Amino acid sequence: MPNITRSQAKKVTEDVCNRLKSLGAEYYLDSEFENVFDITGAKFGKTDEILPLCDAVIAVGGDGSIIHAAKEAVMYKIPVLGVNAGRLAFMAGVEDDELELLSNLIEGEYALDRRFMLKTEVYYGNECVETDYALNDCFITNEEKQRMSEIDVALNGNIFNGYLCDGIILATPTGSTAYSLSAGGPVVDPQLESILFTPVCPHSLMARSIIFRPDDKITVSSAEGKNLYYSNDGASPVRISGEGRIVVSRADFTANFIRIKSENFIDILYRKLAQRR
Repeated sequence: MPNITRSQAKKVTEDVCNRLKSLGAEYYLDSEFENVFDITGAKFGKTDEILPLCDAVIAVGGDGSIIHAAKEAVMYKIPVLGVNAGRLAFMAGVEDDELELLSNLIEGEYALDRRFMLKTEVYYGNECVETDYALNDCFITNEEKQRMSEIDVALNGNIFNGYLCDGIILATPTGSTAYSLSAGGPVVDPQLESILFTPVCPHSLMARSIIFRPDDKITVSSAEGKNLYYSNDGASPVRISGEGRIVVSRADFTANFIRIKSENFIDILYRKLAQRR
C-alpha cells in the first residue's frame, strides 16, 4: 500500500516489488495503481478483495501512510510492515535502504508489536450515532480555530475538569511522539497501554498532560453548548453539535506491526529526533 504522493514512494515501491519477486513472494497492489506499477510483476485488485488473501501488508510512505494502512489491515487481523519513504516515520520497520531485510519477512524471522488503539464514539443523549478508531490520536477543537474553546472533561462518568484551550488531544502511546509531543505531552513507550490527555495551549498555569489507565473512559463536550470538531489520526474533521459529546476509550482490538530489526524504542526515538534537538 504505497502513498505515491511522497516523492520517493514510487521508486521505493518498485524496489520492494523487485525484492519480493526475487524472494518468490506473491504480492498485490490496489488496481488504482495498475498504470503506475504495471511492470512490477504485481497482481492487482480492489483493496477490500485482496486483503483477505494476504499474510501481511507492506505500507510505503511516512507515518500517516503507515497508520492508514494499519487501520485497514486491522479489520482483517493482518500485520503491517512500514517502509519509510517519508521523513521521520517512527512507525516504519524498515528504511528504504534496508530492503534486503524483507527476506526476514518471507522466512518468518520477525516479531509482532501490538499497538493499543482508541475507540471514539459520538453521543446525543443515550444514542451513539458514530463510531471510529484512532491509532495515533483524536484531536478535539471548536469550529472557530482562532478562538479558544471552553471544554468540559469527564472521567468514567464523573466531571473531571474544565479547560479553556485551543483543543484537546487524546493519544495512544504510539501517538505520543506525534501531535501530543508537539503540544508538550510526554513520550510513552508504545508497548505500554494508556491514554494520554494533553490540552493544547491551555490558558492556565496548572493544566498539564495526564496519563490515564487504558480502561478509563474520557468524555469531552463543549462547556458553552457550541459545536466541536474531532479528527482521528489527522483525517477530515467531524462536526459534533453543541448538545453532543465524544467518548474516547480503549478499542476492542490492537494494530499489529512487524518488527524485523533489533532496534528498541529508545534507539529509534534518539535516531529519529536527534537531528531536531
